[in-house]
Amino acid sequence: MNSKPFVTSKTSADFFTLPSSSMDGKAIVEDFRHYFSRTLGRSNVNQAAYHVFTAFSMAWRDRLVERWKKTRAAQTESDCKRTYYLSLEFLMGRALGNAMLNLDVDSDTAQILKSVGLELEEIIDQEHDAGLGNGGLGRLAACFLDSCATLQLPVRGYGIRYEYGMFRQKIENGHQHEEPDHWLRIGNPWEIERQELAVRIKFGGHTEFHTSADGLPKAKWVHSHDVMAIAYDMPIPGYRNGTVNTLRLWKSTATNEFDLGEFNAGSYADAVASQNAAEQITMVLYPNDSSENGKELRLRQQYFLASASLQDVLRCWVDSHGNDFSQFAEKNAFQLNDTHPTCAVPELMRLLMDEHDLSWDQAWAITSKSVAYTNHTLLPEALEKWSVGMFSRLLPRLYEIVCEINARFLEVVEKRWPGDLERMQRMSIIEENGGKYLRMAYLAVVASTSVNGVAALHSQLLTQHLFRDFFELWPEKFNNKTNGVTPRRWIASSNPALSKLISDTIGATWVTDLPQLRKLAPYSEDTNFRAQWRAVKQANKARLAEMVKRDCGVEFDINAIFDVQVKRIHEYKRQLLNVLHVIHLYDRIKRGDKAGITPRCVLIGGKAAPGYAMAKRIIKLVNSVATVINEDQETEGLLRLAFFPDYRVTAMEVICAGTDLSEQISTAGKEASGTGNMKFMMNGALTIGTLDGANIEIREEAGADNFFLFGLDAEEVEALHGHYDPAAIIAADADLSRVIHMLHSNHFNMFEPGIFEPIVHAITNPYDPWMTAADFRSYVDAQDRVAAAYLDQENWVRMSILNTASSGEFSSDRTIADYNRDIWHLPTIKPKV
Repeated sequence: MNSKPFVTSKTSADFFTLPSSSMDGKAIVEDFRHYFSRTLGRSNVNQAAYHVFTAFSMAWRDRLVERWKKTRAAQTESDCKRTYYLSLEFLMGRALGNAMLNLDVDSDTAQILKSVGLELEEIIDQEHDAGLGNGGLGRLAACFLDSCATLQLPVRGYGIRYEYGMFRQKIENGHQHEEPDHWLRIGNPWEIERQELAVRIKFGGHTEFHTSADGLPKAKWVHSHDVMAIAYDMPIPGYRNGTVNTLRLWKSTATNEFDLGEFNAGSYADAVASQNAAEQITMVLYPNDSSENGKELRLRQQYFLASASLQDVLRCWVDSHGNDFSQFAEKNAFQLNDTHPTCAVPELMRLLMDEHDLSWDQAWAITSKSVAYTNHTLLPEALEKWSVGMFSRLLPRLYEIVCEINARFLEVVEKRWPGDLERMQRMSIIEENGGKYLRMAYLAVVASTSVNGVAALHSQLLTQHLFRDFFELWPEKFNNKTNGVTPRRWIASSNPALSKLISDTIGATWVTDLPQLRKLAPYSEDTNFRAQWRAVKQANKARLAEMVKRDCGVEFDINAIFDVQVKRIHEYKRQLLNVLHVIHLYDRIKRGDKAGITPRCVLIGGKAAPGYAMAKRIIKLVNSVATVINEDQETEGLLRLAFFPDYRVTAMEVICAGTDLSEQISTAGKEASGTGNMKFMMNGALTIGTLDGANIEIREEAGADNFFLFGLDAEEVEALHGHYDPAAIIAADADLSRVIHMLHSNHFNMFEPGIFEPIVHAITNPYDPWMTAADFRSYVDAQDRVAAAYLDQENWVRMSILNTASSGEFSSDRTIADYNRDIWHLPTIKPKV
């Protein structure tokens, strides 16, 4: 769907070059007035809050577009190597505040807006969080794009333009209810539609083979049911450096909008059926795949992303280099963000062979040198497998290619371990135990030039367990890239008061060189600096308390410990262990054992997948326990519990700044890395956690004295499997016995008896993989140390400062620099001023 170029004899590039948009506050406000009145046709700001935001965003987008075009021109002129980051999620959050920070907003802009009756903060609050991600995986991708632009690396993100986000979470009678998150309902002023870049995506049909003129076998995918992928570009600005990279998102639509013949015959529904079916692919983020239809839609999404993105990259290559692919692998890298984009492997092979006439060996040489794979999970259920029946029906040509990849790979295994049939079965991309499935993680490992985990422990466990056979075959492929988060959003933007204090103390260059925060460490001994630090934290706690009051209806005392666990609700993340401790504290209060109980406000938030019954039951438990505790007069001033609904990026920006204690309590060996733990640490929260994921490195950086450690380590968890006896643990621990009894006796659910029995059963099950009971006593003891430490506010603030000072290692700038040094090998490209 490429448009013809406009032919003229007089136009030139200079004709389309406009004077640079001024960063002066008055010029920005004037542009805002232009867009508000002339583009949007509005006249009354009091009746058009969202239009005020849209007009203001368009004024800022103008300034981004100038830098965007210069960045593209510099990258094109250099003919440099590029990386394409393929991810099914990009949890971007709000864009306006980020753009203003990265472009260095003129300080008088807010004042000028105020003079005409507008509040900058109110304008920013009108923006919806972009519904392009689910949780940590998507937020990590967003942080990575920010760092790539800040480091001026030629990296483009590729994702899906979901019409609806995951869902908006409503809590009714303690239960999670899902509502559509139509974040695009009023439009997105940051995107630019690129109809001319549309590509065709195939599904179904079959393959026909023939022999080419030069005698080589050729395949053609025919009789397919096609959809179109329409490109939408969003600008990704670097931090005050003139670079603006691109996030390209794909929307699905029909090849023909409707069948005019059907329409004229009166079959109105049939006339638009193909359009509706096509648009379903990008309608909703992560459909519930508990049904076969959900699984099929998920696979369609993954292939849609891979095919559209690869066709786009190959089009750019051919436009610049013709059909000469001899240098393609040296000039292009594809980073797969987890297993979701793995269809890119057979699709790249298909495009190179079927569309560009390369041989198998040529195509494989390119694919295996240009694709790299990041694994984000050790959980078997998250390592996607597709039934051969469904995969071969939807993607017949890709299935043939995967079978060939697997056959050639198993020849390599046979040569390395002759006659080891058991190993060949273990390593085969096609699993044949209890049905035939494609193991997408194995396909990614086989095809990639690099395979990395996202924390030191995670990468170690990958090579020792999940991918052990592959590590023994190709040890050189495997490496670690510990995750990081961008300090621009997670301190500079979300915590301006702390950011100012830090910059006033050590200078402002830490924003792009986070290890400079080490200079804060000596100030932890300065009484005046500690007082300023505590004042900032208290103000942030007050801001968080206001949000909790508004959204949860629970009052938090800012002098209490703000004890926070916000993340996706999952059994391995053990929100349940947190609730058991809260019940334990409640039990102590009711028994009159109040000595040593430091006032505590506990906040838990996160979404459960719609089909995950146990996670949704845990949400109900949190809310039921909260209702009993918060209505009991004996807990007044000692204990409060709230469940935060519809947890999202914008909420986390307030939460992480106001948190005292960060709960990172997953079962050791289950969390790949975590990034919430890093955001909390950067903002001065202390961590209570297991030796899991990046917690290990956080503890190493902060020091053991500034981290509250508890629980079994990964080796102890593994060793306990097979002879775990939670009943004995409960019987031997009076505190845990009382907690279980309160759950068993319906104390928190008197009018809904028995609803928490599945939770009790899970805790007491000897096959419980999360070993909640095993870590209870150690967790309670660690929480007692927390309570005692918080009473000494001078030392607590000292530990808080040292946590922030030690967080430099967890900048996504460092992570991306590691990717670039070891995998991508990209140059720094600076746009012309």
